Amino acid sequence: MSQSESSPIRLTQYSSGAGCGCKISPKVLDEILGHGAPTPPPDCQLLVGNEDRDDAAAWLMDDGKTVILATTDFFMPIADDPTEFGRIASANAISDIYAMGGRPILALAVLGWPLDLLPPEVAGQVVSGARALCAEAGITLAGGHSIDSNEPIFGLAVTGLVAREHLKTNGGAHSGDLLFLTKKIGVGILSTALKKGGLLLEDEGLATASMMRLNRIGADLALLPGVHAMTDVTGFGLLGHLLEMCRSSEVAARINFSAVPQLADLARYLEAGMAPGGSRRNWESYGHEVSGVNEITRGILSDPQTSGGLLVAVAPEAEAEVIDLLDANGLNEFTRPIGRLEAHVSGPRIIVE
Repeated sequence: MSQSESSPIRLTQYSSGAGCGCKISPKVLDEILGHGAPTPPPDCQLLVGNEDRDDAAAWLMDDGKTVILATTDFFMPIADDPTEFGRIASANAISDIYAMGGRPILALAVLGWPLDLLPPEVAGQVVSGARALCAEAGITLAGGHSIDSNEPIFGLAVTGLVAREHLKTNGGAHSGDLLFLTKKIGVGILSTALKKGGLLLEDEGLATASMMRLNRIGADLALLPGVHAMTDVTGFGLLGHLLEMCRSSEVAARINFSAVPQLADLARYLEAGMAPGGSRRNWESYGHEVSGVNEITRGILSDPQTSGGLLVAVAPEAEAEVIDLLDANGLNEFTRPIGRLEAHVSGPRIIVE
């Protein structure tokens, strides 16, 4: 009898981290990427590299009109079910393409598997979940690479395409833009509660369902002239990815905390000690650039997300058009702006109200 038949396998018990909460903190990442970063030659066709910590690399084709997008993302299990883990990891990786306004065309798998601990058929279920999610996105999982590792790891390298005129980055936002968020936050907190056995029955499945939902609306949002900038919210939390947008766009942000969509009563979980370690690392990296938070709002807004929503900067005159598009795609829960961008003079870049 195989291990999977004799007892249920809980993948999260085989990993030291979970999902995008495994990410290296923003502060440490800055130290890593700041050493010897090459400067592309002036005639280089690389439109987007890692200078502004954007979601994908962007390369201009010789026709001067088409942009190739390339990204990779992988992590340790954030779900116990192997098929769900494969779907979540895939949706998370593909999201980088949507966040740049593109449409994915191809994916390759990245798999690390502890063969002495977990049977290969469980890894097969992870890959099966990935294939299903890729099919939902209209692409093929065309191959990949695998290694024998100490912990289970899975993700994708994804290629996409976008017309140059519709390419979105995190650096195109303007002062006065409204901010929209297309998924609820709280994935890290609920996942921590699940792992600690403290997740309430009524909240079971909320995080998983959110993480498996594709951000395909990004490709449609990019077609609207009033959409100035986009990024997806993942391991650095809402504050961290908003801060990247503010820095790249040379603006500041004012967030209406009551308008930020949440998966559940996150304050209750934080008060019960269910804060993920990633939120502390996030806050230590960028807390000095944020004002107006208390211990609870800080924990919620810096909560590391896995396969989070798109953060979208929208010109005020395009608000109705964006709301109509969200409504048409069944995202009517996310039609209320969560904040606004403004000129940055001095002091904190983000003010929470």
